Amino acid sequence: MKNLNMVHLNGLRALEAVGRLGSLQAAADELGVSVGAVSQQVIKAEAQLGQVIFERTARGMIATEAGRPVLLALDEGFARLSAAVSIASRKDDTILTISVAPVFAARWLVYRLDRFAERHPDIKLRLDATTNLVNPALCDVDIGIRVGNGKWPDVKAELLLAQEVFPVCSPDMAATLKEPADILQLPAIIDGHAMFTWEVWMREVGLSGATLSTRHVFNDASLCLDAAIAGQGVMLAWQTLAAFALAEGRLAAPFGIRAPTGFGHYFVTAEGTREPKKVKDFKAWIREEMAGTLTLFQ
Repeated sequence: MKNLNMVHLNGLRALEAVGRLGSLQAAADELGVSVGAVSQQVIKAEAQLGQVIFERTARGMIATEAGRPVLLALDEGFARLSAAVSIASRKDDTILTISVAPVFAARWLVYRLDRFAERHPDIKLRLDATTNLVNPALCDVDIGIRVGNGKWPDVKAELLLAQEVFPVCSPDMAATLKEPADILQLPAIIDGHAMFTWEVWMREVGLSGATLSTRHVFNDASLCLDAAIAGQGVMLAWQTLAAFALAEGRLAAPFGIRAPTGFGHYFVTAEGTREPKKVKDFKAWIREEMAGTLTLFQ
């Protein structure tokens, strides 16, 4: 690593920040210095590297052909350095940071957290509700739970629950249904961000190609569920989304027919690292809770 002596670290930080953020101003704001200081650091770093990393244009700082691989490597390198700082700062092993999608947190996880606290009073949970897939090796997240195909790069994905979808609606609306084809008479509530369509379930019940009339389209599954609870139509839900409302009797799942989507809920952890006890305890508890959820659908 003697070649690092050729370039000042502040210059490399400036190059990485400008490349990632796209402007001198944004880089200056992140680094807490002036635009002029960032510009000078970039110029010095380019001179020390013997390469022009950025082309100065009216549109801003554009990476040159020679600069693009340099910036990519810097981005990866500083991400690793950030991860090292995060790891070093983890002083309290009793805090477990979990990254989950907001809909999973709101519709399934939060109802059960008291039971985890009763079993593991020495572990404090910190919930990071986000739709972004995080890499626990590069941040302070200990474990994530995500829905998808499990084929994400640079992380370890372990299947928790295969996703199955089924119609849900208000109990009054469900009482009007006698056979699967009757559902075509109901208005549909559509999740515009869903990874599947109604065809998945229609094919399962022999109605492939059939469509429902759309009443509402939302970009959030939780909003769709609330609309279904309010009797505004029927939506295609899955186990963890609808479990609590079904258990309370606010929703009904007519016909009892579920269709696999090919996706699943996965634990996401750092690849190639040993899991701490707090992560193992949380995973074991989640599996027990999930087994209880599945009894609603048997």
